[in-house]
This record gives sequence, structure tokens and C-alpha cells, in this order.
Amino acid sequence: MSTKPKAGSADASNEHDERRRNFLKTTAFAGGAAVIGSVASPLISTAEAEQLTPRQIPLNSMAAMPGKSNHWYVPASDKTVHWGYFSKQLKPLIEIDSGDFATIECLTHQAGDDPERMIKDDPGAESVYYWTKEKKNVDRRGAGPANAPNGAGAGDGVHIMTGPIAVRGAQPGDILEVRVLDMYPRPCANSKFKGKTFGTNLAAWWGYQYDDLLDGKKREVVTIYELDSNGNGDWATAVHSYRWGPFTDPNGVEHKTYDYPGLVVDPAKWNPNTGVLRGVRVPLRPHFGCLGLTPKEADIVSSIPPDYIGGNVDDWRFGKGATLYYPVSIDGAFFSVGDSHASMGDGEVSGTAIESSWTGLFQFILHKEKEIAEGTPLSRLGWPLLETKEEWVVHGFSYPKYLTDLGPNAQSEIFKKSSVDHAMRDAFRKMRDFLMHSYKLSEDEAISLMSVGVDFGVTQVVDGNWGVHASLKKNIFAGVVS
Repeated sequence: MSTKPKAGSADASNEHDERRRNFLKTTAFAGGAAVIGSVASPLISTAEAEQLTPRQIPLNSMAAMPGKSNHWYVPASDKTVHWGYFSKQLKPLIEIDSGDFATIECLTHQAGDDPERMIKDDPGAESVYYWTKEKKNVDRRGAGPANAPNGAGAGDGVHIMTGPIAVRGAQPGDILEVRVLDMYPRPCANSKFKGKTFGTNLAAWWGYQYDDLLDGKKREVVTIYELDSNGNGDWATAVHSYRWGPFTDPNGVEHKTYDYPGLVVDPAKWNPNTGVLRGVRVPLRPHFGCLGLTPKEADIVSSIPPDYIGGNVDDWRFGKGATLYYPVSIDGAFFSVGDSHASMGDGEVSGTAIESSWTGLFQFILHKEKEIAEGTPLSRLGWPLLETKEEWVVHGFSYPKYLTDLGPNAQSEIFKKSSVDHAMRDAFRKMRDFLMHSYKLSEDEAISLMSVGVDFGVTQVVDGNWGVHASLKKNIFAGVVS
């Protein structure tokens, strides 16, 4: 039975300060994952949710106390999202303090695959997806040219990102700790599907299978899934599937493939197959596929390839109970989150997961460079590190800092040069460094332990900068005396 004080109390604040000091002093620390679960999910009324502007509201059973873990609510709307890119030129929606909480809504960038189930009667989603010949609420979708033939931004980046959120006092050299305290599905607003949440999986042209289909006929297939919004069942089931395209957008541009995000289609016109995956229940793995900080290397950066500041890592372990550590690249850090998923398998081979809309409760802790003790994991962290209650997870990429590794054309070159071999080498090197630096192992000891006690897996092979993760169980060090 836990005896920890409730978050937000004076005792909790003092305990946090002491825990943080201990965190920075030891090499085998417990981290934020040890205290996740001590904060209840915020109860946000329908009226509050319909106010589509960021603001402070009390955390469930807690009054907001200035300077002491305030709680911010950031809804998703056409005024609070940026579509398909990160940019240091964006104006932050809010500025928060270290220790603050934020409830952040995320919309899937593929809600248009079945608008009746994922857009209709939802004010936030409708504002983001609104696109007629006369008006397009969110014009830029991607980091490409504003005048691209297929649409502003060219679809060089696809995710609807809520943010950015600035962290007061964050500077390059610091580390931002992001705790995923809770997440819950966005209910369908269409009364016809009350109590359900829907998501979509696309077997896409960028998927691993596209050039390896048995009949040789290239095709893109959409599969719509549903789950219970109220948590009655920890699985998703297929509703229907259909072959996508070609489709003409409101501006008269024909899209022969799924080459631009946010196209709103009518599945009924594509003869959906309602007999797909009968009896199959896909276990839920709710998580955020794309979250992280803003890089300094370019003014506008595609949301697709992950990098040293996080972004589209697409690891299903980035869900409730995860603690993430990111190196700060620009003043304010500029955190954004999107690409929420109901479930995904390692590899994400078809091109997407079950893309669906979720809301997350996060807490942000800033670790100043001058306060981070040498010899601890954060003292030389230059890439996204995941901590859970049981594991440390290191993420390797084909190119660990692709924006600098590949020169001025990095954002196009990355899609030509990625490989699992490169990502595996990077994961190996990062885990070796983590063990030697954080646990003071020799290189020979680290290599032995990696072979017998570390699990390497393919994170994804579809995001341009392919990923391999390395998972280390914390209990391996249970016998170590510090």
C-alpha cells in the first residue's frame, strides 16, 4: 500500500524536490515512472471541452496553485495544431513551469478515412478538417513548399500535432522529462455511434509490403477499427475495409495515392468489406506515436522521421506509465504531441498503426544542465530515452541526427538511405554507452550483458529514419550495491 502524499500537496512538493535531488545523484535511479499513477485523470466537462482555447483548469480534486504544479488544458482545434511539421518559428500556445501538468487533446491525421465515425459533430475535429473550395482551415500540411501541386506543405509530414508548449527556463543543454500519466480515447461525437471510439489502419504506399504483394498489384487498403470509449474491453475489432483512391480534393487536385493528409472520403463509395477480420480482437496498446521537442537545425522540419529530440519514434511503449527524457535543442523546448494510436505492433510494417484520437495527461519536469550530476544517465543524454517501471529503453535510428548527418538535403535523403542495419548499429552503440556511463560497466561487461540480457527489436520501418529499440530490465541490477 502506497503512503506517498497526494500530488499538489506541500508534502508532495517537498517529496518531489528531494526525489529529484536523489534522481540526479544516483546512477541506478527509479525516475518518474516510479510515481506515475499518483495523479488522477482530470474530469473535463463537455462544456469545457467545447471551449477550444488553451487555459488553466483545476486538476481533479486539486485547486490550481500559481507556481505549484498548475494544470493546463490544451484542446485540439484549427487554432491549436500544426499539421505535419515542427518549427521553432511557431508561437507557443502556452508557457508552463517545470512541474506543471497538461491535459492535451490529440486528433488523428487520418480521421477523413471515415468521417462519419471520426469527424462528424466533433467541433474540434470539424474545425481542423474543414476544407472547401473557398476555405481550408489548416492550409499547410507538411514541411514542403507552400505552393506544392498536391497541396500546401506537400504532405512532407502528416501528423496533426497539438502545440507547441514552451517550458519556462528551458535552454539547450537541459533535459526535459515528460511523464505520460494517463491517456483516454476521444469518444465518437456522432450519436449514431455513441460509446464508441474509432481508428484507422492504412496499408500504404510507404508500407513495407507495397512492393511485395503476392499478386503484384499495388494497392492501398484502409481498415477501420472500433473500441469501447468507456473502457469496457481492452481490445479493438475491425468494422470494415476498403481500397483507397483515387480521390479528388476540394481544390480539384486528383490524388492517385494517399499522398496528402486530411482528405475526407466517403467509404460507402468504395464498396467496403464488412466481413474483415471476423472474431479477431486486437489488444489495445494506447500510446503517442509522435511526441517530442523542436529541433534547431531547420526552420520547418517534417513530422515523419524521428530524430534526437524524439518526434515520430512510433514505439508503442510511449503510453500510460512512460517517462521520456529529451535533450532540449532551443530555448523553451517547444513540446508538441500527436499521432495517437490505439494499438501498434513492433515494425508498423503496413505504414500506420490504428490511428485514432486520444487525450493525454502529462507532467513536465525540467532538468537544468548545471544541476545534472556527472556520471548519471542525463549528464550526457543526446537522444530520446524511455523509462518505464520495469525497463530502460534506448532508441536507435538509421541516422541518429539525420538533419546534420545527411547535409542540406537531409529531409529528402533520409527516405533513400535508411536501413535496419544502421538503426541496429546505433541502438547497440547507445546501449553500450548507457551501460558503461550509467552503471559503470567496462566495455567487455557491457557487451556481454547486451547479448544475454538486453532485447533488441525493430521499432518501425516506415518513418524514413528507421528505428531499432533496446530494452533493459531494471531488475538485472537488483543485486548491485550502490
